[in-house]
Amino acid sequence: MSVVLGYDESPGAERALHVALEVATAFGEPLVLVYGAAAPGPVGEEYRAHHLAVIQAGRSALAHAVEEADAAGVPTAVEVADEKPAQALLDAAERHNARVIIVGSWGDSPMRGALLGSTPHKLLHLSPIPVLCVPTGPEDA
Repeated sequence: MSVVLGYDESPGAERALHVALEVATAFGEPLVLVYGAAAPGPVGEEYRAHHLAVIQAGRSALAHAVEEADAAGVPTAVEVADEKPAQALLDAAERHNARVIIVGSWGDSPMRGALLGSTPHKLLHLSPIPVLCVPTGPEDA
């Protein structure tokens, strides 16, 4: 089994990383760090350039998370997926036999999440396994 974390270096993701490290340590399981890199927009040269930038940003973000996990003694696997974040997390959770998917939130209201389709909102409705949504703290707002 494993613990899957959606990570993008946002304040919510930083808090979620710390919770994910605690959960992975408590269960003695590896942490699978996932970044969904699907860029919206039409196919073309501009799309490809933007997509490459998104992939590089994901790799950079995940490298930071791996450093934190290494310092905590938690083994990691890293995935930069060519999918939207929610689908990337669901697929990684299935492949890695995840116990839980952990994501941070930006403090969006339930209505805003329903209208705009936030990743936590999608996961809560689509995931066959538990989803732990870590709220952004007052110091992160």
